[in-house]
Amino acid sequence: MKLIIAIVNNDDSAVVASALTREKYSVTKLSTTGGFLMVGNTTFLIGAEDQDVPHIKKIISEFSNTRKKVSTTTSTYGRGLANDILPGDEVTVGGATVFVLSVDEMEKY
Repeated sequence: MKLIIAIVNNDDSAVVASALTREKYSVTKLSTTGGFLMVGNTTFLIGAEDQDVPHIKKIISEFSNTRKKVSTTTSTYGRGLANDILPGDEVTVGGATVFVLSVDEMEKY
């Protein structure tokens, strides 16, 4: 069994969740915030059998789009801006970051 942690831009989270549940996958949604641009994300927690992981990753990839955005933030938790990104610069946002972890044991009560 695997635990899939998928961090998806809020703009794509509704369609990703809908596509996953349409395929009968159970998902838990957490509201999260990215540290660099301080934009909202949705983090999905998905428990899956090993053979379902490629299909789930395909769904997430299909419905998580990257887009260009002009950066407007001037703070990243007190660390300041990266030297190569300044407010007003165009950056790529969106897409998804997916982690797949092995699960030793799962119990549902």
